[in-house]
Amino acid sequence: MKIPFVDLKKQYAAIKTEIDEAIQNVIRDTAFIGGKYAQIFEEAFAKFCRASHCVGVGNGTDALYVALRALGVGVGDEVITVANSFIATSEAITMTGARPVFVDCDPATYNINTNKIQEAISPRTKAIVPVHLYGQPADMLSIIKIAEENNLYIVEDAAQAHGAEISGRRVGTFGHAACFSFFPGKNLGAYGDAGAIVTNDNDLAIKCRMIANHGRIKKYDHDFEGINSRLDGIQAAILGVKLKYLNEWTEARRKAANLYNSYLNDSDIITPSVQAATRHVYHLYVVRVPSRDKIQAALTDAGIATGIHYPIALPNLQAYKYLKKSQTDFPIASKYSNEILSLPIFPELEATQIKYICTQLINAIKQI
Repeated sequence: MKIPFVDLKKQYAAIKTEIDEAIQNVIRDTAFIGGKYAQIFEEAFAKFCRASHCVGVGNGTDALYVALRALGVGVGDEVITVANSFIATSEAITMTGARPVFVDCDPATYNINTNKIQEAISPRTKAIVPVHLYGQPADMLSIIKIAEENNLYIVEDAAQAHGAEISGRRVGTFGHAACFSFFPGKNLGAYGDAGAIVTNDNDLAIKCRMIANHGRIKKYDHDFEGINSRLDGIQAAILGVKLKYLNEWTEARRKAANLYNSYLNDSDIITPSVQAATRHVYHLYVVRVPSRDKIQAALTDAGIATGIHYPIALPNLQAYKYLKKSQTDFPIASKYSNEILSLPIFPELEATQIKYICTQLINAIKQI
């Protein structure tokens, strides 16, 4: 049996007629940059997030950069984030001229350890960027309390958490702004790069839109220098179609995760720990296993595609050597980077495929 890590072809086949029509409409109307299809999607996604504003941008990395810059983060500032994420999270901080300050992850959820944030705060700290890793919300209530006590901004990195919730409240509405990626493999994915900033702050939304569009609102009237990061019409139209199915797809992911849990419950495999009152949307289904590389090789031999998210904790990357940190400064993130393994999960994943994956995984561990 061959099982891909994600199956975008199968997803496209199910909504092909709608997708093709949406693309043709954009071409017919020549609404390639911005335009009505981008506006329609922005309004729909803001409503989905239960937020007031959505600003479409070129990708999730730009979303983080633009939001931080709009909040005034820049040279001389420090921004706190988690040690285990994709580099885009910290990269966007550095792009503003600020310095990333890493905090180790929580041993159970893999999200930022809120008990360690306070000790990372300095007089230069300007903001916190919590990551809703793998689709599970970070402990936003604790983070908000810390931010309010220290007069800090919060920018949620929700790139993996479209539709995730805490006590019925959608992620993207807890911080001053939240940033989403629509990379093709995301729970809500475009057919190219795309991203968005969500906020309830009208003035912040206007400033984000200006930064992302060369520092302007009118065509040649530039208040300041910005960047070129706009959501194009074709990607917006595609996202508009797919957004209608997102809740259905999310429930399919959650059902798949529950099935994984049931098969792996009595094994030595450490399955995701989900916090009470949260809605995990399972962008990734990540387990921890012994001898991870051997296990991954065995699954590959069995026709099962897997991933590692992420094999090196951010402060351990060569890119951050200048911070002069060691693995012992982030013991959980460093340890887990050698144990985590992402199993296939996507809405179209079948129960028979999950059973096969779990059987092969358990057998591989027995043979170590």
